[in-house]
Amino acid sequence: MRRLFGTLFAAWTVLAMPAQADGTNPVVVELYTSQGCSSCPPADALLHEIANRDDVIALALHVDYWDYIGWKDEFADPLHTKRQKDYAVIGGRRSIYTPQMIINGRTTIIGTKPMALAEAISKYGAAPTPVSLNVQRAGGDLQIAATSDGATGSLVVQMVHYQPERNVAIKRGENAGHTFTYANVAQDWTVLAEWNGVAPFELSVPLAHDLPLAVIVQDGPTGPILAARKLQ
Repeated sequence: MRRLFGTLFAAWTVLAMPAQADGTNPVVVELYTSQGCSSCPPADALLHEIANRDDVIALALHVDYWDYIGWKDEFADPLHTKRQKDYAVIGGRRSIYTPQMIINGRTTIIGTKPMALAEAISKYGAAPTPVSLNVQRAGGDLQIAATSDGATGSLVVQMVHYQPERNVAIKRGENAGHTFTYANVAQDWTVLAEWNGVAPFELSVPLAHDLPLAVIVQDGPTGPILAARKLQ
């Protein structure tokens, strides 16, 4: 028991500590969650622990398939559910569940496993990236530039905005009577362009608001994530 506690404490410490990386190769952590899921609050709290790390892009994608059990999740988006299902198809999985974390579009873990999360972040954070990606705001536009170091095919350039923190009082359903703080709530996940990776990529996109955002380059809509950047 003492060893188990020490292992879990070490994992939480690694996840919560300020990252030493410079943020040039952040690891994308997608949490599929729901306000109507009684198993999800620990995963939501775990995502909150890593939300501000420079070497991580942590995103909470709220799904809609638990809305029928008494509480409608105000952050739920059918597109998040579809994205999770598409990941399942690509990975040969027959079902989806919450809380589920998908790290860099590749590794799938139960969202309440801090040790597994810490190991995945460490693994992908140390791996070379086949795409160089730069993003910046210029006036009311987002400017994106990317070059490939060998990655070709149907690469997908995506943008997602997120709300850094929201407090919600749950009045019905499995979590009734509790108030939770949700971090990096994803919204407006958008495919901006497809790119073959051969020629350098450049794109300017008008921004509708000033919410923080992430740009993600992925091998297909739900394949391995090749590069990502975030802007506050």
